[in-house]
Amino acid sequence: MGTMPRTARYAAHTLLAALALTGCSSSAPPSAAGSASPSADPATTAPPSPVQVCTSLVSYWAKETLLGTTWSGLDWEQKGLSNAQYAIHEDAVAAGRAEERTAGRDKALELIDRFVAQRCAAEGGATTSSENWRPPT
Repeated sequence: MGTMPRTARYAAHTLLAALALTGCSSSAPPSAAGSASPSADPATTAPPSPVQVCTSLVSYWAKETLLGTTWSGLDWEQKGLSNAQYAIHEDAVAAGRAEERTAGRDKALELIDRFVAQRCAAEGGATTSSENWRPPT
């Protein structure tokens, strides 16, 4: 069995990263029949916006890089980032390292969250610069 084509690997990595960041939330089991508590209808739940995905994904990987975790050495495609998201990642890591030197690790991690949220919002999710990115159909 051979390896997957590059675009298939990229899609698989992106899907896994998105699922890891958004699909692994804990939720209560379905309520018992006759319960008065309303539950959210999954059919009416809107998917995350490109800005939310960018913020979540880039912030996660920037903090992993600052912490020096095992998986932080993956390349931008393996992390599921577009070219523009990777640029935000690199800027966030640099800002985080500078903040860590002066104010400590906890403040650096907080700075990364704010920095990434601001940049992802300013760039509308930063998804259009990747050669492999395709808009959803």
